[in-house]
Amino acid sequence: MNETSVSNLEVCWKIVFEEMNISFSVSPECILRESPLHPGGQLNAKRSLSDVVVITRDEGYDEAPVTKLTLEELRSAVWRVAYSIDTLGLEKGSAIAIDMPMDVNSVVIYLAIVIAGYVVVSIADSFAPTEISMRLMISKAKAIFTQDFISRGGKKLPLYSKVIDAQSPMVIVIPNRSSTLSIKLRDGDISWHEYLERVDKSKEVEYIGVELPAEAFTNILFTSGTTGEPKAIPWTATTPLRAAADGWSHLNIGKGDVVAWPTNLGWMMGPLLIYCTLLNGATMALYNGSPLGSGFAKFVQDAKVTMLGVVPSIVRTWKSIDCAAVYDWSSICHFASTGEASGVDESLWLMGRAHYKPVIEICGGTEIGGGFVAGSLLQPQALSAFSTAAMGCSLFILGEDEAPRPLDFPGVGMPACNGKVLRRHGDVFERTSRGYYRAHGRADDTMNLGGVKVSSVEIEKVCNAVDESILETAAVAVPPPGGGPDKLVIAVVFKDFEGSGQFESIEGFVQLSFAEEIESSIQGFTYCSPSFPSKNSDK
Repeated sequence: MNETSVSNLEVCWKIVFEEMNISFSVSPECILRESPLHPGGQLNAKRSLSDVVVITRDEGYDEAPVTKLTLEELRSAVWRVAYSIDTLGLEKGSAIAIDMPMDVNSVVIYLAIVIAGYVVVSIADSFAPTEISMRLMISKAKAIFTQDFISRGGKKLPLYSKVIDAQSPMVIVIPNRSSTLSIKLRDGDISWHEYLERVDKSKEVEYIGVELPAEAFTNILFTSGTTGEPKAIPWTATTPLRAAADGWSHLNIGKGDVVAWPTNLGWMMGPLLIYCTLLNGATMALYNGSPLGSGFAKFVQDAKVTMLGVVPSIVRTWKSIDCAAVYDWSSICHFASTGEASGVDESLWLMGRAHYKPVIEICGGTEIGGGFVAGSLLQPQALSAFSTAAMGCSLFILGEDEAPRPLDFPGVGMPACNGKVLRRHGDVFERTSRGYYRAHGRADDTMNLGGVKVSSVEIEKVCNAVDESILETAAVAVPPPGGGPDKLVIAVVFKDFEGSGQFESIEGFVQLSFAEEIESSIQGFTYCSPSFPSKNSDK
């Protein structure tokens, strides 16, 4: 594509702000400039206080009506939590972590931390204590919000105990689906009830949001984990505008839409979902449970979701069990897919659940708060392909000589072109003769499994320690023959295996399927091999 000029970008963003009804308490002097500008903290969408902004349901309550939260109710909850944060005695700008599933409480806490002038530290609720500890240390978090436990598939998965094992600072603990905690708290930690009661009289008093300069941090996210320490990625006060603009321009999210996207605040799609919906006047649909079964499929029906976001691995699981067969997804206008390379068969199956509505593909990155290549409802689309560079981006496919490739030639992104530093992306991208772009998975030894990037070294380290009979393992990401998300295959050599390193039987391989998300520590996986001589079959 041709390089986008600064003047064109200024015009583009002015139009975006007008269309999204973005207002600033202090008008910026210009749209693009290297020196700081100061957008205020006031962002408005075209909606009334009675509008529904969140629709939710807990796993296990699939026959109950969905719960709806209005803008007025959300605003009051955010104000109260923001006032309560100020009672903790933390300096403005301090980092405060959230290690919770993406439910109404975590969304309220996220917004309260931001408007009160603090910085959210995003931690996925699946992480092990070592991963939690590392992120708390890197971000220098002064407090953390978490739950006592999570309910998934009838099981109670501990959260608070993992946070304590991570040697965390002060913890505010929220009970799971109950008014009382099921555990005893550590000295200095605070129950959710006690925390809210600190400012009970202020819950209906408006909290004036802290105004921040454009470059001020509002959220610290992390790379999903290869080798070594995870790398902190800050979102600034302007990142929400970029996230919401992608939702408006490529996904057509607006007033009246109901958006569901199974995700977590620990990954960029969690904050992006918040901003894409609230700043565009839409409604979030949050299912507090596993998205892999019929409970989530029924929630999509009952919430009347109009845009469903997916990770291709989840679609593959849905297709394998046909969990959406008996539910009505006709309210869906289109789908969005990100995180992994999509397969044509899975995309076609997904479209068929909603009378063949289109799937808009998006590929981006945490550090840019959105996409760099995407589909568009304004253009003809091809299955499992991107049709254009994302709004405001220029896209180059370069070869090993760092020169742009011809229009129909595949290539891997490189870090510079025509003297300009580019954002490097680690996937092999093909630009077809028809002008579409296709992703072909990672070009390096990093794996993309379930939308989460992880190093083979990290997987092998955990697998080697699973059982004393294992000599060594090798982790390999294998793309399916027809394309789509990679499958993780583990080659295992046992200490008593004849002809060490020579595999003559499929029994020497262990295939692991991660449908929801791959933790960087690969905790709690399941293996299945008829000849695996393990005494610890629950690992």
